[in-house]
Amino acid sequence: MNTFSFQVLKTDGLARRGQLNTPHGTIETPIFMPVGTQASVKSLGPDDLLTAKTQILLGNTYHLMLRPGDKLIHRLGGLHQFMSWPGPILTDSGGFQVFSLAQGAPRGIHKNSGNIKSLVQIDDDGVTFRSYIDGSTHRMTPEDSMRIQMNLGADIIMAFDQCPPGQSNRDDVRKAMQKTTQWLERCINSMNRSESRLFGIIQGGIYEDLRKEHAEEICSTDLFGYAIGGLSVGEKKEDMWPACLAATQHMPSHKPRYLMGVGTPEDLLDGIANGVDMFDCVMPTRNARNGSLFTSTGKVSIKRSEYRSDQNPLDPNCACYACKSFSKAYLRHLFVSDELLFYRLASIHNITFYLSLMAEARIAIEENCFEEFRRIRKMA
Repeated sequence: MNTFSFQVLKTDGLARRGQLNTPHGTIETPIFMPVGTQASVKSLGPDDLLTAKTQILLGNTYHLMLRPGDKLIHRLGGLHQFMSWPGPILTDSGGFQVFSLAQGAPRGIHKNSGNIKSLVQIDDDGVTFRSYIDGSTHRMTPEDSMRIQMNLGADIIMAFDQCPPGQSNRDDVRKAMQKTTQWLERCINSMNRSESRLFGIIQGGIYEDLRKEHAEEICSTDLFGYAIGGLSVGEKKEDMWPACLAATQHMPSHKPRYLMGVGTPEDLLDGIANGVDMFDCVMPTRNARNGSLFTSTGKVSIKRSEYRSDQNPLDPNCACYACKSFSKAYLRHLFVSDELLFYRLASIHNITFYLSLMAEARIAIEENCFEEFRRIRKMA
């Protein structure tokens, strides 16, 4: 059985080529993690994910605690056995989903039922929130988040943090930083599962000095890895990367770095250029279901009439099942006919595209040509 370790094998500028070992397998970095929100990457089975060369999945603590429940998953052998996934799993803390409820009413709760922000009540001890499923009231503290994630049996567990909205003012961002730091200590004290490792989360909004300050504070703890949270949450793109760099410059070079919830293929390349190792985002599968497909020559909106009789593959440079087996005309037919097969084929393609991009980035770093690779791919 593998044990936990991480090493940087090669650098090219700030870009890093690494290897992260877990009890469920080795992860080559930089890497993208498909999001399995409810113990499933939408429309894809584990066989599809393995064929696409998925190395690690992300599970969602908030959703799984509500349905089917972390205690049930624990009784059934943990998340790996429950969803028949043999590789590593990272679970988020649930914090982002809880705090995002304050920005809009969940499904099943009428938007005219009062102050939307009343759906989430934050105090020093934790958060009280209402379920998006049935409106029932729930409580989550740092200790709860750790207990739930340990019940799920994830390899990598995220600390419970407060994620302020994009463009929050300095006072609100600093308060979120303080809570995140206080809650991290409680997370550390609650972690007792030897088969898991904890990542701390750095906040600081778009303020570079606050990012530096919080990176130094969070990274003073001796954790297995660290994440950058609170980006790609509504701030301007030109504000995101300076804030990211302000964090990575003050994160340990010998530990994995994870940029949470980002993003487009261009974002991934820019993140690598800023020293990030790990990424996640729902974009490849969400875009796939909406008919927006990533290719080596740019995005394709498959619903366009120009593809009605196009016999060419979606991307001749892609070796995925969808591209090897079907024409753009067939994919368009499935999409406009609302056939469920489209969701699977499109998701297979977009996930394969993201993971192939990461594999190519790793090779480019090894060959000392990452910046040239990045420039060419961003022109597509």
